[in-house]
Amino acid sequence: MLLFVGLGNPGAKYARNRHNIGFVAVDEIARRHGFAPWRRRFQGETSEGALDSERVILLKPATFMNESGRAVQEAASFFKLGAGEVTVFQDELELLPAKLRVKVGGGIAGHNGLRSISAHIGNDYRRVRLGIGHPGIKDLVHAYVLADFAKSDGPWVAALCEAVADNAALLAKGRDSTFQNKVHLAMQAKGFFDKDDSSEKPD
Repeated sequence: MLLFVGLGNPGAKYARNRHNIGFVAVDEIARRHGFAPWRRRFQGETSEGALDSERVILLKPATFMNESGRAVQEAASFFKLGAGEVTVFQDELELLPAKLRVKVGGGIAGHNGLRSISAHIGNDYRRVRLGIGHPGIKDLVHAYVLADFAKSDGPWVAALCEAVADNAALLAKGRDSTFQNKVHLAMQAKGFFDKDDSSEKPD
């Protein structure tokens, strides 16, 4: 069994925020793979299903972002899962919009959701980093992540989350590099990247 966690803030007020792209990604996984209806538990909402032959629990914490670790720890403890069986889908300022990277462990780069999760279960979980771009000035970051995506962002946000969902079984199988490459190729095929763009190489 695996735990896939989407990060975001609960409530309609935040639904379209850049900070909530993790919620959008796991919603799309649930939709595309016919997961069970969402239900309230573990200080959040969960949906259960299978990716290939792997049983997966999707979790959207209902705590605010900076307390996400409480929900993750409760779910992980219930299912007796270690950090290595947890995957977190997060917004990433340090990647250009529509880019994606997968990594295990590492720094949290000031992300309050990751800080909370690391404090509760340790740091050795997998992160699917969904690029949202950076406002360019550090003092603008807080307002930027809590602002809605622009209307013009809609096509790439939808395409990225669809590509993540389409290839999610690769994550479930631990084929992180293949997953990352498949998502990049899907985005390239839809015209979001140039063919000579080499930035999909692991960092």
